[in-house]
Amino acid sequence: MTLGIAMRLSYQGPLPEMVGFLLLPQYSMMAFFAAVEPLRIANRIAHRPLFDWTLISADGGPVTASNGMTLMADQATADVHHLPSLAVCSGFTPEAHLTRPLMAWLHQLDQAGCCLGGIDTGAFLLAATGLLKHERVALHWESLPAFRERFPGIDTTDELYELGERRFSCAGGAAAMDMALEVIARRHGAKLAIDVSEQLIHDRIRTRSDQQRMALVKRLGTHNRRVVEAVALMEQNLEEPLPLDEIASQVEVSVRQLQRLFEQELNVTPRQWYLQLRVKRAQRLLAETDLAVLEVGVACGFSSSSSFARTFRAHYGYSPRQVRSAIAGKDL
Repeated sequence: MTLGIAMRLSYQGPLPEMVGFLLLPQYSMMAFFAAVEPLRIANRIAHRPLFDWTLISADGGPVTASNGMTLMADQATADVHHLPSLAVCSGFTPEAHLTRPLMAWLHQLDQAGCCLGGIDTGAFLLAATGLLKHERVALHWESLPAFRERFPGIDTTDELYELGERRFSCAGGAAAMDMALEVIARRHGAKLAIDVSEQLIHDRIRTRSDQQRMALVKRLGTHNRRVVEAVALMEQNLEEPLPLDEIASQVEVSVRQLQRLFEQELNVTPRQWYLQLRVKRAQRLLAETDLAVLEVGVACGFSSSSSFARTFRAHYGYSPRQVRSAIAGKDL
């Protein structure tokens, strides 16, 4: 069972089963709606309220999502003392919204028996609060490197979701829909879950182990085996970049052949592609962690802060430190 929302392995409480959604500024509305809509449709098809939900914000006021749309909250955190389950919904720079009162509130819910989890980057807040010890965490593939750098002691996975007895996590996006459908199936039977899926024009309920990302062949738009294998090696070795001659050797071509294949299939050189991967990862680490700029550079394979800053500025048009300034509320 799973849902980017919580739901422990079994639920023995009264119906409708209540789920709390903590909405933090810039949360992913796509992931939130993907989690809620299957529950709403399940209620309609069943002709009775199986699930209910409440929207919570820090002060009880409206919250604006990353797409600029705003939702009204039902309650403030200070007014919520008991919940069967709570999903923390956030987006970019999740820890920017973590305050001491919010940390205390999450610990109080945990002590009261609430099942806590995160949709999209919500796991960052739970981890920073110390509530994900000894747990396995699923996150969006773009957020995984930042989470691993920020919380190296927590086990992570790129599967669609993870659900334990008292914790859960979800990759976000459409994965929340698959998890909601599984919750419905476990609670109220596979037929109801299938009926809900058909209402959503969702032809297959993906399992936890389904891939988050398209296969490299589809992402790259090429079936050339050597190019695909070379890119896979690059993605697996960002902190300590492999020399191009080693990549060429592992995919059984010469450096010159590798160069020609990349230019032919991807319209860039292997060096340019590799550098783009590293700089994009650095951008995510700057946005989603509080690692020092130099630490970010090292984590992305740059030997010095000056080379990192120079390369980053050439790619984005602004410096790594300006990213941090923007996160703090200043313009680039």
